[in-house]
Amino acid sequence: MNFHQPIERINTDSFKWDDLKRIFGVSDVLPMWVADMDFAAPDSVISALNSRVEHGVFGYTMQSDAYNQAVADWMKSRHRWSIDKEWIVFCPGVVPALSFIVQAFTEPGDKVAIQTPVYPPFYSVVTDHGRELVQNPLKEQDGYYTMDLEALEQSLDDQVKLFILCSPHNPVGRVWRREELEAVAKLCMERGILMVSDEIHADLVYEEGTHIPFASLSKEIQENCIICTAPSKTFNIAGLNTSNIIIPNDSIRRRFKKTLELYHVNSISTLGSAATQAAYNDGKAWLDEALVYMKANMEYVSEYLGEHIPEIKTRVPEATYLMWLDFRALQMSPDDLEQFLLNKAKLALNKGSAFGKEGEGFMRLNIACSRSLVEEAMKRLDQAVQEWRKEQQQQQQQPV
Repeated sequence: MNFHQPIERINTDSFKWDDLKRIFGVSDVLPMWVADMDFAAPDSVISALNSRVEHGVFGYTMQSDAYNQAVADWMKSRHRWSIDKEWIVFCPGVVPALSFIVQAFTEPGDKVAIQTPVYPPFYSVVTDHGRELVQNPLKEQDGYYTMDLEALEQSLDDQVKLFILCSPHNPVGRVWRREELEAVAKLCMERGILMVSDEIHADLVYEEGTHIPFASLSKEIQENCIICTAPSKTFNIAGLNTSNIIIPNDSIRRRFKKTLELYHVNSISTLGSAATQAAYNDGKAWLDEALVYMKANMEYVSEYLGEHIPEIKTRVPEATYLMWLDFRALQMSPDDLEQFLLNKAKLALNKGSAFGKEGEGFMRLNIACSRSLVEEAMKRLDQAVQEWRKEQQQQQQQPV
């Protein structure tokens, strides 16, 4: 796979590239925001889709045994977690799954705990359904985030019915260690809180084997845990709307499936099924190459900022292709920072404040693209900050 070669995405109905005017109010910016890749999917996926298209019939499709086997084999080979095929429940996306989980396992007025800053839908799937949000901010030191377990313990009262974990974490890029996961599980299990783990970025770790599926910690934890997975981020097939919710507990699984049936969203996509099987069965080599390429992009950004723009801090994340950039030294409000990047640097990034108040002063950068685009982004950012420095100097030189 030639990851260096940019692929033209304009006029393909790309949310990332073609919807800039509506989202940001401008269209002459380099989009490095929403979390999809600018890479073509693996050849195996494209071939499987071509074969399915050539067949010409796209009728209702079942969740086949071959499909479930592909998912189970991937979990075992990639994450060393042996699952039963019947645990796998199809859902058209992880975010819809989170929404259905909140509806299925909580009542209006119940509390749901999350760890912030975090992916924005973690907030809306709770509050939009009339549930109360309990926020457990992560602790940050020099750009490295850890769980505040003492504060979490204090926040988990009798009204908390659900805990939603982001693992690996978006946007801070942490891969949670076993002791961290076990500590969270202990707190939830002692209080009878159902645990949900969004593991959509699980395959995008830079040290293979470091991600631990939450439910794999123990048999007891497995029976009180829902794992949300998808091939979408891993193989850049988010537009095929396919996710796999793994629920070992039969009672919990039946309750979740009943909610899906209530909303009639339990039918798998014909092309999504074909792509998922091809990706999990034959996509490993592509993914391994992509991870090497994306980590090199991240290291380039980190080194460039350190050398040329030290005001902006970052760390190479342990997982995801999303970098969490700290602009707090520029002392701009979230809106001013966004406008600075849009109008001065001509860059469209995700505003950190969208991930919670702890994200104020940060921006999220997507580097899953060609190196040439990453280099152009750094060049634009460098020029914008140079202008900012000059303005700061001029203001300091003005007589009081």
